[in-house]
Amino acid sequence: MLVLASASPRRRELLAQAGFVFTVHPAHIPEDPLPSEQPIAYVTRLAREKAEAVYRGLTPRDSSSTSESRLGKDLTVLGADTTVTLDNQILAKPADPADASRMLRLLSGRGHEVTTAVSLASPEGSADTRCATTEVFFRELQEEEIQRYVAGGEPMDKAGAYAIQGGAGPWVERIEGEYSNVVGLPVSLVTEMLRSRGLAAHARD
Repeated sequence: MLVLASASPRRRELLAQAGFVFTVHPAHIPEDPLPSEQPIAYVTRLAREKAEAVYRGLTPRDSSSTSESRLGKDLTVLGADTTVTLDNQILAKPADPADASRMLRLLSGRGHEVTTAVSLASPEGSADTRCATTEVFFRELQEEEIQRYVAGGEPMDKAGAYAIQGGAGPWVERIEGEYSNVVGLPVSLVTEMLRSRGLAAHARD
């Protein structure tokens, strides 16, 4: 049984497109960086904490029931977290529209890194957590298009204050790495990790 520990519709769509059958059980944990926490450590920690929190919540403490024991034995929880980094500075989800505008001005005309950490929690022991990074290059942005984009609301729940699959798509000059990673889930890495656990994708109709 595969469980996605995320409320992100983008991650749900990518995992379904990859052919995996799963249920959704979002994790609810604090997502603020720790003091002096580096970007890779930050995103890795959050992905692992999300997977482990949901796994603990779904694994019965009383394993006397046969059905409950089977659930724990067969359960794999996939946690993921994405962050945008510029000059080693974490650009998490914006606090408000002014913060979103600030982030987009920083990204204008420059390259930045998008890193997604993926973590699998299962009965096998400590969570298997890995990262993928894609470099994204924006063209120069005009202030009016930044304000128009922010006013539309799309940046407010996105790391780095933008969605590459949405209104920010035309700003991208090029990417180096996997596109799906920027959307929120590195599909090739996830597929490799799940296959190693014996979870195979199914052909879509």
